[in-house]
Amino acid sequence: MTNLLWPYYAAPADLATIEAIPLAERGLPATTYDVLHRAATTWPERPALSVLPDATGWQEPATRTFGQLLDDVNRVANLLHHLGVGRRDAVGLLAPNCAELITALLAAQTAGIAAPINPGLAAEQVGQLLRRSGARALVVAGPELDAASWEAGERLAREGAVDTLLVLQPTGATGPAPALPQIDGVTLGYLAELAADQPSAQLLAPAPQASDLAAIFRTGGTTGTPKLAAHTHANEVTDAWMIAAITLLDTESVIFAALPLFHVNALVVTLLAPLLRGQHVVWAGPLGYREPALHAHFWRIVAHYRVASMSAVPTVYAALAQVPVDADISSMRFAMVGASALPPAVREAFEDHTGIPLVEGYGLTEATCASARSFPDTPRPGSVGQRLPYQHAKAVRMDADGTWHDLAPDEIGVLVISGPTVFPGYVVGHDHHGPMLDGHGTLRDSWLDTGDLARVDEDGFIHLTGRAKDLIIRGGHNIDPVTIEDALLAHPAVTAAAAVGRPDHRSGEVPVAYVVLAPGTPATGDDLAQWAAGQVAERAAAPKAVHILDALPVTDVGKPYKLALRADATRRALADDLAHLPVTVEATVQNGSITVTVRTPGDIDENAVRKSLDNYSIPWRLIRNTP
Repeated sequence: MTNLLWPYYAAPADLATIEAIPLAERGLPATTYDVLHRAATTWPERPALSVLPDATGWQEPATRTFGQLLDDVNRVANLLHHLGVGRRDAVGLLAPNCAELITALLAAQTAGIAAPINPGLAAEQVGQLLRRSGARALVVAGPELDAASWEAGERLAREGAVDTLLVLQPTGATGPAPALPQIDGVTLGYLAELAADQPSAQLLAPAPQASDLAAIFRTGGTTGTPKLAAHTHANEVTDAWMIAAITLLDTESVIFAALPLFHVNALVVTLLAPLLRGQHVVWAGPLGYREPALHAHFWRIVAHYRVASMSAVPTVYAALAQVPVDADISSMRFAMVGASALPPAVREAFEDHTGIPLVEGYGLTEATCASARSFPDTPRPGSVGQRLPYQHAKAVRMDADGTWHDLAPDEIGVLVISGPTVFPGYVVGHDHHGPMLDGHGTLRDSWLDTGDLARVDEDGFIHLTGRAKDLIIRGGHNIDPVTIEDALLAHPAVTAAAAVGRPDHRSGEVPVAYVVLAPGTPATGDDLAQWAAGQVAERAAAPKAVHILDALPVTDVGKPYKLALRADATRRALADDLAHLPVTVEATVQNGSITVTVRTPGDIDENAVRKSLDNYSIPWRLIRNTP
């Protein structure tokens, strides 16, 4: 008999068989609350979560069963309902990972709309995101858990940005909690204490529906102003099911999680997908993979909990490849990697060191989370994976008038995706019905423009070739930065590379590159520029300069941040043009664009400065320094 919910899915050839049955017939839960309720009913006594207080306390987790987790979520969801949170009201969540944050996130999606926020942001940015999401209630880390988050939350409450503060304690906290201040007009208290008297057996308000909004996530894009992408419950459940459907893991498999819950990967891959399969998840402490002590204990954690899989970004695997394996890690079937391109050297180092295959994936917040995945037993070099079941991917050519033309398999174009995980739009405002959504030009006839350049082969495997917005246009000639980056990565001293366009008043742009070197290597920027010139297929792509950095900039979710590099390249270009004048040049990123500031002494002839600046189509301003 065919298992409708869990088909056999272990290799690329299984995709066609899976899709022969319509998704609607597979019996997926309708909402994330239904996912949790099903798990608690099916496996009430099985451990669902073991949350570590920190890396050194890895043998002293706070563990809850699926039944206990449902009880906790019901209490918090009922508290939110009691405090006035309705189905289309957002609840902000500002805290590093901890046991209570997992409960609060699921409860916020049950009572209203969860709006997780990176606790590393400044209070001003947090306030902006809360206003854009429409959240008036904020779940926030208490002073023991994260002092900076607490200070931001308290400040926003005093400024009137929110009228409810629900405070989280550290995982496994004992003893009396610190006293909290009173703020006029603000409901404020520890979440666990306020929720303790709420019913745990059932919800007091109607449960959500599949089409209801479940969450609002700040996009982790590499260009432009970050937006708030809305997800429906159906988006999240179907994407989690697509990930959980892999046959290589079963209900006995243990998953390790350490990515922050303000990122969709943590929610979909390491929370909802395991809930669907009844899998036990071991969560790292508040700092996640950023906690230095975690690496020292990591392999013993894998052995102790018999971890079968994990999810992380390439930099984590690069670090773990240097950590001696001091335990039996034979339980680990494979490790998932995404968020940014996986350098071949990182894959080789990690797999050679551990024997654990890395399974690459691809996704974006606007498609909920994951849209493609690889297979450990059937690797496809150069690909980020095969499209997931019931999602569709193709490359298109986009004309200047906006017309799309489908490209044949293996032709390079802009990657577009359709299917049940494509989001309904960005939050652009609010009315009495709740958030107002707009696709902002990324959606067309149910297809999502990813902004990535790629080719899609006959088997549905996606081969990324760059970002459409990252193209370097030299005298009208398009240069794919990946060709330069690949050339530099072939040099034995280079461990990371990124190429961007540097403004040039003759050619519009010329390519330059930024690299990170392996420790102790003597290569210079001039050496590497000469090397790349000999490796790239066309002279126009030879970088004019190569700059050596300690690390390439990334976004707060670990994606390469080329806009920062373009700003640096812009600063260098204008500083060179103005080198004959006693000025200083700054280039900053503002609202997704680069702005140049030139500071001049009081007695300089500003016309000489303007003459150089007018050669560039870049916003700039002059500031005259006064004695």
